[in-house]
Amino acid sequence: MRRTVALLSIALALAAIPAAAQERPVAFTGARLLPITSPPIENGVLVVQGGKIVAVGPAGSVRIPNDAEVHDVSGRVIMPGLVDTHSHIAGASGGDRSAPMHPDVRVLDALNPLDTGIQKAQAGGITTANIMPGSGLLMSGQTAYVKLRDGRTIYDLLYCKDVLTEVCGGMKMANGTNPIGSSPSPGTRAKSAAIVRNKFVQAQEYREKIRRANGDPSKMPARDLEMEALVEVLEGKRVVHFHTHRHDDILTAIRLQKEFGFRLVLQHVSEAHRVANEIAAAGVPASIIVLDAPGGKLEAMDISNANGAALEKAGALVGFHTDDGITDSRFFLRSAAIAVRYGMSREAALYAMTMAGARMLDLEDRIGSLERGKDADFIVLSGDPLSTYTRVLQTWVEGVKVFDLNDPRDYLYAVGGRGAGVVAAFHHEGMEGH
Repeated sequence: MRRTVALLSIALALAAIPAAAQERPVAFTGARLLPITSPPIENGVLVVQGGKIVAVGPAGSVRIPNDAEVHDVSGRVIMPGLVDTHSHIAGASGGDRSAPMHPDVRVLDALNPLDTGIQKAQAGGITTANIMPGSGLLMSGQTAYVKLRDGRTIYDLLYCKDVLTEVCGGMKMANGTNPIGSSPSPGTRAKSAAIVRNKFVQAQEYREKIRRANGDPSKMPARDLEMEALVEVLEGKRVVHFHTHRHDDILTAIRLQKEFGFRLVLQHVSEAHRVANEIAAAGVPASIIVLDAPGGKLEAMDISNANGAALEKAGALVGFHTDDGITDSRFFLRSAAIAVRYGMSREAALYAMTMAGARMLDLEDRIGSLERGKDADFIVLSGDPLSTYTRVLQTWVEGVKVFDLNDPRDYLYAVGGRGAGVVAAFHHEGMEGH
């Protein structure tokens, strides 16, 4: 028993090393690189240091530092970490039935960074996620943009550094069947839109009171957390992520966006193929879900796996999401593969898995492509990302390996089985093993 405890202590100490070890450059050689924003590179070299990409290019054109730790990954494929624009991992929850709209609720106050869903997402190659509250309300609350590092507290995962002064995510809204229910929720689609419009009008009036006060504390309105969050939406600081399925509901969301001028990302858009041109004309991005086993609610009965192709043809920015657990995060790459099978171009599908999602979350300067200066978030694949036979072999976040299929403990989270629902203490410094 003493020997076991001693070995476990050593293992936990070693688990804490990678962040510091990233000061030493790490080079990956021989792989096919998919930078996303530039053509594929055969026999490429990727060098990372200090959590950033410091060099990327063909062999012979990239200098590998003498002190670099070199990984020969010949025969493999390296691409940027995947961006999931709509996830519910880590025990996400938001507003309740006390009101139809809860703009003041923060999902970050409900997230569990030790949730095994995070390890499963890492196993699927996801390195960034927009974790959202549910869609049972017209506005369920504020979302959280998270980097899927191995962390002990929510602060280790959030993109923002100060939850009190910074915007840490977007705003979750919904229409259609989900938010229509018993009181106090609206009973019709028309009333749903009316409630939303009234709330935004209140936010406009609140913002005007602040403007008129001109910094005079005696003239400032009483602090209102709901209004503060909605003013952030009106001012474009917080993007609205809008759950919507039917073609008429999609157009309602666009009308609301036009009336109040907020930034909008359409989520799901099951019937996007029916209004693809309207979505593109509005200049609104669409994050779609692709199902390999369709079913569920009536309003999504006409979902089409050709949505990606229709939106690409219309000229809209298209991304993908899991809505985990609707699509298991471990199988996120299937979304691109299925979309291509239904007519989407290979280039657009891979862009949708990475760079498009980064743009939707305002993170395109940090993630989404293999470019010098960006975060060292990438995945090592056994083969072509669109092949059903390809496996995610490794996932790296800011130059630290957070998933390795060869590690039996990580393998468990990748394939499931007894113990896969137990907290992955192996990755967390100072915690007991499982």
